[in-house]
Amino acid sequence: MAAFSTLLKSFARNINLVKNGAAATNNLLQPNTANAFQVVRQMSGHQTMHIKPSKWSWNRFKDLLNFYVLLGVIPATAVITYINLFIGPARLAEIPEGYVPEAHEYYAHPITRWMAKHVKRSYQQEYEVMCQHVYEVEYTQKLRKAEKRIKQKMEENQDTQAYFYEPVTARNERNSKRNHDRAPEDGGNS
Repeated sequence: MAAFSTLLKSFARNINLVKNGAAATNNLLQPNTANAFQVVRQMSGHQTMHIKPSKWSWNRFKDLLNFYVLLGVIPATAVITYINLFIGPARLAEIPEGYVPEAHEYYAHPITRWMAKHVKRSYQQEYEVMCQHVYEVEYTQKLRKAEKRIKQKMEENQDTQAYFYEPVTARNERNSKRNHDRAPEDGGNS
């Protein structure tokens, strides 16, 4: 890609543009200093630095495009061509006695068969995932109904609002027991 832009640039420098039947000189590519003031520099060299926009983004884009084309498109094209030429689509045949074909074997093209076997979930897996989802939804519904019944019973019996308790940790239990045993020695209530 970079070679094309270099060739095009050198071709544009050497071409003579024809206008109204006469050959014109290529004045667009060379600076016209006849009517301009010359910048006087008090240095030994007479080179001037031409400021031009950066081509970094364009070069980076071309490099990445070339890289990903070489990395992905060319090997994929080679594999697909090989499969289509040497393997080809499946043909219908009689199913042997006692053999149950799997779901991915019903596809004709080998690439589709491979994707159905290794990438896509089978019908049985889809069914089991759906059954698990239905089970989880029903379980949460049962829990909500049980919680609603508990709250109803608490309202009927005028029980406390806290129908749960905080678990007691062993550390707090040991501290309270130690404080209770030490209380008579310190002069506290026993």
